[in-house]
Amino acid sequence: QVQLVESGGGLVQAGGSLRLSCAASGRTRNTYTMGWFRQAPGKEREFVAAIRWNIGRTYYADSAKGRFTISRDNAKNMVYLQMNSLKPEDTAVYYCATGGTEVRDVAAWGQGTQVTVSS
Repeated sequence: QVQLVESGGGLVQAGGSLRLSCAASGRTRNTYTMGWFRQAPGKEREFVAAIRWNIGRTYYADSAKGRFTISRDNAKNMVYLQMNSLKPEDTAVYYCATGGTEVRDVAAWGQGTQVTVSS
């Protein structure tokens, strides 16, 4: 079982930046994809970005392309999400996850970290 712990959320003004971090521990050997999802109030949880652990290939939702960058540090078992040019509609709880780019494929979730973007 993989344990995931997010950090780095907070309150930022529109146009600002935040960097989210996710620390993975436990049985990470068979973790092939790690990523970020988010859930805004009253909305379904949605995919944001993912990265293939071994080859570093990245995937992004259209809403994240050009503004967000996902990266990983294999030695530290860390995944990061650099978010630039933030918009009020980016306000959500952001979850680190393993397994895939669809909610149904996720094998493990973190507890989530709140990101609030003020206008």
